[in-house]
Amino acid sequence: MLMFVGQMGCEALNFALKRIIKEERPKQMYGKGYGMPSSHAQFVAYFSISLALFLILRHTPPKQSIPSHTPLSMATRVALSTLAMTCASMVAWSRIYLNYHTPKQVLVGYVAGAVSAVLWFLATSIIRRFQLLEWGLDTPLARLFRVRDLVVEEDLCQAGWEKWEERRSTSREKVNGMKIKMK
Repeated sequence: MLMFVGQMGCEALNFALKRIIKEERPKQMYGKGYGMPSSHAQFVAYFSISLALFLILRHTPPKQSIPSHTPLSMATRVALSTLAMTCASMVAWSRIYLNYHTPKQVLVGYVAGAVSAVLWFLATSIIRRFQLLEWGLDTPLARLFRVRDLVVEEDLCQAGWEKWEERRSTSREKVNGMKIKMK
């Protein structure tokens, strides 16, 4: 949830910067809207750097062993972060290659996304340190929309898998019980 809020803030920053700077796209490009900064470059930079910061600095694999789940090692988390930033760089480069933006527009977009990611990561770290997140999650609005901090406290994918496995085994027991009664 917090990453999504940060992404929306990054998008709002891009919207404002385009209207403040008002730099046109390259002359050969027949598109609408301003080109400075590149919103694609800003988005992918924000996303990849946010992901890397989370995986490397904030993510803590569960200390207890969970069946059917293997925690990511630090080496794997670094590799995933590197892959995400490589993909982000390729998307940013494609904006120049396709002549949608100048190198300067892409660079400014990438830097704006990177700075947004780092500042948002620092802000959310402060929010967590001073337990403001817990306070916010206890507000009536957060409770109404069932907002939770799943990323740090619960592995959402794993929790879903475990619920599915539990339902599946319960369903099998019912079916097997019916077969026994029928015999």
